[in-house]
This record gives sequence, C-alpha cells and structure tokens, in this order.
Amino acid sequence: MKILLIDDDVSLAHMLEEYLRSEGFDVLVLHDGSTAIAELASGAYGIVVLDIMMPRMNGLQLLRQIRASSQIPVLMLTAKGDDADRITGLELGADDYVPKPCTPRELTARIRAILRRTQSLATAVSMESTFFVGPLRLWPGKRKAEWDGQPVQLTSTEFSLLEVLVRNAGRPVSKNALSEQGLGRSLAPYDRNIDVHISSLRRKLGLTKDGSPWLRTVYRIGYQFVKE
Repeated sequence: MKILLIDDDVSLAHMLEEYLRSEGFDVLVLHDGSTAIAELASGAYGIVVLDIMMPRMNGLQLLRQIRASSQIPVLMLTAKGDDADRITGLELGADDYVPKPCTPRELTARIRAILRRTQSLATAVSMESTFFVGPLRLWPGKRKAEWDGQPVQLTSTEFSLLEVLVRNAGRPVSKNALSEQGLGRSLAPYDRNIDVHISSLRRKLGLTKDGSPWLRTVYRIGYQFVKE
C-alpha cells in the first residue's frame, strides 16, 4: 500500500516515514500542499496523511481540492485540542484524524483501521447481495451507493457508517458500536467524529415522506436508519 504523507515538519515527517516503511508501507513524503495535487493525479496512492498547519496551501484547502475529484481516504493530523479544525476537516470529507503530537504506532494503527474497511471488506463481500432500504441502494462489495437511482458520493468513512446503519435498519445502533464497526476503533471520550459524519450523511440523503431525516438520533443511544 502506497501512502502520501504531507507535512511541513521535516523531522516529524521523516520519523513517521521511517516507521511506516518498517511496517511494510510504501511512503512518499511531501512538505507542501500545492505540490501534492499533481502527485495525487497519478492515482497511485491508497491513502493520504495530511497535516492541517502548512504554509501557502494548508491542509484544509488541500482537502477541499482532493474531495472535488476523489474519494481517496484522508487521515488528518491536527493540533492537539483544536476541535474547530478537526470538525472542519471531517465536514470537508476527512475520514479520521489524529491529534499531534502522535506516536508512529498510533498513526499506523489508524491507517490500518481505515485500510481494513476500504479493502478487506470489499474483497470479503464482493459477491454479496445489494441492500435496499427506502430510496437507498447499497453495494457493500463495490462500496457504491445510489439514492433514488442517482449515485451518492460518499467518503470511505461515510460509507462504512452508513453500511452499519443499513444492516441494522429499524434498530438503533450505539455510538460505541458505530465506532467499532465503522471506524475500526473504540470510541474516545468527547469524540465528535461519528456525529460530524452522520451530519454529512444526512445532507447527502433525502428526507422521508413526513419530512424527517432517514438517519435519526436515538436519545442516549446513538443513531438509527429508518425502515419504512
């Protein structure tokens, strides 16, 4: 698997690169967001690790450009305690984030969690039947979704969370279960990741006949995909 790591902190990027290579990844490091656009056009990468705080073109600006044409998984590196940037990154389509300073081991674990749900799941269920729930049609093996016959562009994480909810349509799913099954990790205290992704999914999906969202909040439990 080829990783594009974009961070202007040269020493940190070098350390992360060495560790990721020791874990069997092929890594290219760039220190400027503007040079990453042309590199990503090659389609050679399986995931992007992207720092937010960079000169000239910051990580959020680059993420916006990436999402304009690609659904490649993106893992953001954010300043510790900077909730505003984290939420903005998730709203722009980031799959997950790791607060800096982070250990190489933690970063590798997050990368593997994202790749597991984008690769091994598709291989394991490539011949699985299509899911139909209301106007939604879901192909888990192809990681493809349609709403009222029209393609829905979902990030890797959005698709994973939606699949968990659709498999449990009509039943509430706890945030802990969504994090374990959709993100591949335990839910951390004060983690807004699930909530932001659900909000994005609501914007991309339509409303039921009574004007309510298909993805409903179940008080003190989690979320539920309505089964009509």
